[in-house]
Amino acid sequence: MIVDSSGRVDAARYLASGNCDERPPGVAITLLVIHNISLPPGEFGGDGIERLFTNALDYAAHPYYRTLSGVRVSTHFLIRRSGELLQFVPCTERAWHAGVSAWHGRSACNDFSIGIELEGADNLPFADAQYRVLAELARVLRSTYPIADIVGHSDIAPERKTDPGPSFDWIRLRSSIEY
Repeated sequence: MIVDSSGRVDAARYLASGNCDERPPGVAITLLVIHNISLPPGEFGGDGIERLFTNALDYAAHPYYRTLSGVRVSTHFLIRRSGELLQFVPCTERAWHAGVSAWHGRSACNDFSIGIELEGADNLPFADAQYRVLAELARVLRSTYPIADIVGHSDIAPERKTDPGPSFDWIRLRSSIEY
C-alpha cells in the first residue's frame, strides 16, 4: 500500500466525493480520526454509505435517509466489514468528516486530519479484516504525513459524537501499528 503525490492510496477503490475542499496553506496533516458508519443504521453491505459521501443518496429509499436530506459529508477512507478499502477524498484535500471539533486546543480538525470510517456501529464488534486494513493504512499514512495522534470522533467532538464507540479495540489498533 502506498500514497501517491496526489494523496491517493493505490490499494483503495476511488469514488470521488464533491464534499471536500483545499486544506489551508501550510497546514500539516497531524491527526487520524476514526469513525464508524452504517446506512441504514445497524445494516451493513449496502451502497448507502457510498451514495451519502458522493451526494447520490435516494432519500426516499429508507425512512432514516430522510433525516440526511441536505447533509454534505465525506471522509477520506471507508473500510468495509470485508476489509475492502474505499477512498473518497485525496489526503491532500480536506474531507468534511469531523464537523465542529477540536484537538489539543486546535479547532477545525478537518483542516489537519484524515478521516477513516469503519463500516460498523458503536455497540457491535468490528471485523478482523477491518483492523488489519486499518493498521496497514495507519502505518502508511504515518510514514507519509507527520501524524502525531490517532483518535476517535468522540475525542474531538465529545458533546455530539460517540464513534467509533465502546466496541472499538484501541489496544489492538495501537499494538498492531506500534503506536
